[in-house]
Amino acid sequence: MIGIICAMQVELETIKEYAENCGETCVGYFNFIKCTLCGKETVMCISGIGKVFAALCAHTMIMHFSPELIINVGVGGNLTSDLKIGDITIADGLVQHDMDTTALGEVPGLISGIDIVKFKCDNTIVENLCGICDKLGFNYSKGTIATGDRFVSTKEEKTRIVNTFGAISCDMEGGAIAQACYINNVPFVAIRAISDDADNSSPSDFTEFCKTSARKSAKLVVSFIKEK
Repeated sequence: MIGIICAMQVELETIKEYAENCGETCVGYFNFIKCTLCGKETVMCISGIGKVFAALCAHTMIMHFSPELIINVGVGGNLTSDLKIGDITIADGLVQHDMDTTALGEVPGLISGIDIVKFKCDNTIVENLCGICDKLGFNYSKGTIATGDRFVSTKEEKTRIVNTFGAISCDMEGGAIAQACYINNVPFVAIRAISDDADNSSPSDFTEFCKTSARKSAKLVVSFIKEK
């Protein structure tokens, strides 16, 4: 079974268009959709926005449905000049840019207890996704996605994240899902279509471009599952 987690309805609705035999199962707060997607058994869910919702959703999905892989898909902010709105970011790993115990002498982003900064995605899946982007003609970059519980919308915050973590995109869920998958030993990957430039124009950009960008990331996921 493949697990798919999106933060928002707009990110999941295009993927759901390809689904068959859908049935809903409510587990606590979360409404999971079990279906067949491109011939593969799949479970999908909208987590809600932010790290706590995302981690809870991923952990609940793992405990109740035992997916062999979790794909986190949606939209994100741009942190590199190599990308523009509508382009694709494929994570080779994820960090949590708002995790900060540097006052205790630790490095920025370190997750205490497991002593990890960057959660690495499954490399084989990452390379497969890059190959599919090439086939689809999508402009994309592979690199670090930085997660935090705030919408990045200033040049100062954008610069801090890039300089500290070398990230090429930012979001509010991926790093938390990566952590939940890591502690449960479940392979994961994150895909983001760029919806805004993570600067002072971001709030208006996000509303305007979110739906278009979400459809592009959904096409990538569906193409990946068809080939899996």
